[in-house]
Amino acid sequence: MFVSFFPRPNLFFPSSILWTALAMAVWYGFASNLVQGPEAQVGLATFWSAPDLWFDLYFALAVAIFAAGWMLFAPHPWATWSILGSGLILFTSYFQVEVSVAINSWYGPFYNLVQAALSKSAPVTTGQFYSELSTFAGIALVAVVVGVLTRFFVSHYIFRWRTAMNDFYAANWPRLRTIEGASQRVQEDTMRFASTVEGLGVNLISAVLTLLAFLPVLMRLSSDVTDLPLVGSIPYPLVFAAVIWSILGTGVLALIGIRLPRIEFLNQRVEAAYRKELVLGEDDPARADPPTLSVLFGDIRRNYFRLYLNFMYFNVGRIVYLQTDVIFPYVLLAPTIVAGKITLGAMNQILNAFTQVRTSFQYLVNSWSTIVELISIYQRLRGFEAEIYGEPLPSIETQKDPAS
Repeated sequence: MFVSFFPRPNLFFPSSILWTALAMAVWYGFASNLVQGPEAQVGLATFWSAPDLWFDLYFALAVAIFAAGWMLFAPHPWATWSILGSGLILFTSYFQVEVSVAINSWYGPFYNLVQAALSKSAPVTTGQFYSELSTFAGIALVAVVVGVLTRFFVSHYIFRWRTAMNDFYAANWPRLRTIEGASQRVQEDTMRFASTVEGLGVNLISAVLTLLAFLPVLMRLSSDVTDLPLVGSIPYPLVFAAVIWSILGTGVLALIGIRLPRIEFLNQRVEAAYRKELVLGEDDPARADPPTLSVLFGDIRRNYFRLYLNFMYFNVGRIVYLQTDVIFPYVLLAPTIVAGKITLGAMNQILNAFTQVRTSFQYLVNSWSTIVELISIYQRLRGFEAEIYGEPLPSIETQKDPAS
């Protein structure tokens, strides 16, 4: 799964984490102070100020040095895509977080302008209103262009990873062909694995970058929020509430959905057995007879019903949590709003920043269904690799389908 696309994965991934930590330490230690500029403005100027352009250059240099080192140390046919491509995806994730920060900064002056117009507390012209809307349109246009180009690149990145896995497994096909569902694992699971890992990885990186970007913003905005319902006055109340609420939701939903990965794996196995019998029946009239198909489809039905039941438990908990999540920040801000301590613009900035931080902490909640699918795919491909390297098959490969 990884050896086919990344150079020496057991060393590559730890080294990438260490290099990232070193690059961040150098940046926050002194490199960020080498280029100074005026305070960032609201709007497109955010993206091409001198400090921002210096960070872009610093990021490119860090990726280039890391990639060059690995290409010299452990040459790999897919190194350009796996290293430089991953670096580009990481940068676009950072850029999208910067777009979110720019929009959050725009919320303040725009909604304060709306409040002034509606309350007639200050003169507001149509030109001012449209000027604020044009600022948002400019930010959104940049976000759309970068998002579309990123999606195009990611599609090619995923297919290259699938190609690498396909070539690797095809070269070992004589040893793999006897494993149940071998054709499906090569044809379908490789694509699903590459796309799922890429999606989860990008979401995880975005969550971490969003935390780094919005935690300081939320801490600064928390200065106007002094009390929380039932808790009272505590330091950085919104940050505290976001962390506790997200950890609680993640723990409860992970507990509810703990059986899903195994059931999903068994589901793929019974589907593969049924499909294999049908394929064999196309050429051999002795295969795929009605009694055999009835038994195999009965296994599918039993496993699906078990999957539906477990997903029902999980979805009840998830939907209740996410619906409560919608009003949770308003509950926290109730004393502050009723006391009139913040303006409409400040309230919207706080709500957006709180949502960004809370959503980042809820990475597992939002990704659990996808993680379940990935675990199932990983276990199926892991069976392939165990056969290639002469290792015992994972225990789940030999387990029987449990009774309903």
